[in-house]
Amino acid sequence: MASALFADLHGQPLATQLLQSALELQRLAPAYLFSGPDGVGRRLAALRFMEGVLGGGSQDPRERRRLEERNHPDLLWVEPTYSHQGRLISRSEAEAAGVNRRTPPQVRLEQIRDLGRFLARQPLESARGLVVLEQPEAMAEGAANALLKTLEEPGHGLLILLSAAPDRLLTTIRSRCQQIRFTRLPEGAMHAVLAQLPDGSGHQALEIAAAEPELVALASGSPGALLEHVRVWGTIPEDLRERLKRRPQTPLAALALARDLCEQLEGEQQLWLISWWQTVLWRQELSRASVERLNRLRQQLLSFVQPRLAWEVTLLNLISVPTP
Repeated sequence: MASALFADLHGQPLATQLLQSALELQRLAPAYLFSGPDGVGRRLAALRFMEGVLGGGSQDPRERRRLEERNHPDLLWVEPTYSHQGRLISRSEAEAAGVNRRTPPQVRLEQIRDLGRFLARQPLESARGLVVLEQPEAMAEGAANALLKTLEEPGHGLLILLSAAPDRLLTTIRSRCQQIRFTRLPEGAMHAVLAQLPDGSGHQALEIAAAEPELVALASGSPGALLEHVRVWGTIPEDLRERLKRRPQTPLAALALARDLCEQLEGEQQLWLISWWQTVLWRQELSRASVERLNRLRQQLLSFVQPRLAWEVTLLNLISVPTP
């Protein structure tokens, strides 16, 4: 039955009910928008929903494995990419290749065109082609317009958008999708999800988070987000983390910290560090001024301001921010 498909999707009763009903009644929309915070089950729900679409509600371990490994001939999984040496590579490929990731990845126009062609072609094994698009809010204007054209002529395929920021999508894109909302998990449910992870990563994350409460605050009820925050936190040199536990006290210390941050961290790490440091300073000082200065720093880094200069100015200014 459809209900068994979603047995491992915790803390999302409304989303589960809507998806179960669609499968049981065989009333499938051509496009869905799974909206909600990262790490609360949207990706898992998409996998289980597609499994139900392919199997008519029955469970097939082989089909599940092919979907999870993204190895099904009628599945296209699209995620934001970096442009590197004339080709597009995913976040994991960029990390493995050591590509400089100063700015966030994007969903490119050519990816949306490939998506449209995939949905238009005849499926090889199934009744319909399946496409999952992660972070559609990371599309530039041209890509968004191309996606809108695809949604206007969806064919017989099924498109699922996974978005943590649906308000950044074109209204016309949202209106052509059936929206399924996912919510943050209460603390007990979040711990239960992490404790059930088979590789032990959940237990490890909970242990680290118990000693680093800022990571729990950043996760805001998202098990997946907590795992990601713990992972990135582990890539930040311990010396830098300790120096950022408080504001620099002298101009020389501020300049040295800016130098070390830019020499030792990638752009994405710096952006993550800003969010973490804001949480640290807020918990220590309840200072809105410090948080706002770091917000400006984030915008400067995203606007291609020279990183070291932006950090130097911000850290020097933080020295003069009064401590409550």
